[in-house]
Amino acid sequence: MLSQKCKYALQALMVLAKENSDKLLLVSEIAERENLPKKFLEAILLELNRNGIVRSRRGRGGGYALAKPADLITFGQVVRIMDGALAPLACVSVNYYRRCEECRDEQGCDIRRVMRRVRDAIASELDGTSLAKAVAEGKALAALNL
Repeated sequence: MLSQKCKYALQALMVLAKENSDKLLLVSEIAERENLPKKFLEAILLELNRNGIVRSRRGRGGGYALAKPADLITFGQVVRIMDGALAPLACVSVNYYRRCEECRDEQGCDIRRVMRRVRDAIASELDGTSLAKAVAEGKALAALNL
């Protein structure tokens, strides 16, 4: 399951992805639009800033914007920054691999084989979905409901 922190990060990034890339939004604006706690959102945006996902400017006219185009930021990147591994087990993680202590035969492990497919499916979907793609999908669905 995604942490609350990760969900808030994705919500904030979707707000920024829908804006003009030159327009900076205040934390309070983002928090108000998505009904998010401002203090928690500030910490999340700082972490996203440190990881090159958003950029910020302080002072008058300051705020946050995406650091790169929305089509270059994937859900997978954000989830890994906020929550770490995508894999349900450490032994199938690409970026956070750790052998299971109780495992005698990692190559023959039936559980590992299934969990690897789960990890691959999750990674495929999250890494294949950019913020821009999610925005476009949302607009397409909204147009169908007219």
